[in-house]
Amino acid sequence: MNLNTVDTRWTDDRIVELIRGLRNDLIKDFLDERILAAYWAEQYRIHSPSKIKIQLIRRDLKELLIAPVNVDHYRPIIEQIRETDSAGLAKTHEGLFYDELHQIFRKYLYSDIG
Repeated sequence: MNLNTVDTRWTDDRIVELIRGLRNDLIKDFLDERILAAYWAEQYRIHSPSKIKIQLIRRDLKELLIAPVNVDHYRPIIEQIRETDSAGLAKTHEGLFYDELHQIFRKYLYSDIG
């Protein structure tokens, strides 16, 4: 064994932690009510959600923040990192992070709450 070499391969745990960090950074951005309201208005072309909806969305985002990474959902990213041994994410994978948020947003988009 050569002591001068270091194994830099991405382990599954490191990949999941990378994804968790990126996902959680995005979630934290949306916990800011101003960012959430501006994104909502831009993405869905409607006024920002009511105060009640914002509080419910923020609650769901906080739950997602502590939830484990959905490995099946992020499988394309995991496989890319395994194949390339690089943490550089393709622009096409960015949508996977937003998909989880959009599931929450759509839950309240047309609801009668607030």
